Parts: sequence; C-alpha cells; structure tokens
Amino acid sequence: MPTYEYECTHCGHNFEVFQKITAATLDKCPKCNRKVRRLIGSGSGIIFKGTGFYATDYRKKSPSDNKPNKTCPKIQEGCKTCQPQ
Repeated sequence: MPTYEYECTHCGHNFEVFQKITAATLDKCPKCNRKVRRLIGSGSGIIFKGTGFYATDYRKKSPSDNKPNKTCPKIQEGCKTCQPQ
C-alpha cells in the first residue's frame, strides 16, 4: 500500500496517509475539517533486501573472460619451477 501526501488548502497542514490504491482520496483536513488536496509525491525508494547486487552480476562477458588460463601445465603435476616463491 502506498503512502499519499495531502495538504490543506486553508491552514496549510501537510500530512501523509497510508492507503490502498483503490481507496477514495481524503477530502477533509484532520485539523480544521476544510478541503485538502493530494500532492504528487516523490514515491517510495527502492529497497533491496538480501546480500546485494554486484557489477559482475549482469555484465556482459568480455573476450578476455573466454580465454583459457595460461599457466604452465607442469604446475598441475607438482613442478614448482614456474611458481613465484
């Protein structure tokens, strides 16, 4: 349910009301019982829940991502000559 912002045309009182979208708009100020108008609100912010989003989640694969890792095949056999110490 969205939050709607109202302003009294007589006393200038600003207030917010949590209403269903299908609910009728308010027409009376809670302070002075005069006419109110619904303001165009800024809406609500987006709330991300969970661990988050990362730049790597939706990026396109670059050509360098498809290249095989160029390491010495002897490293897999246990050779330590090529490895940095």
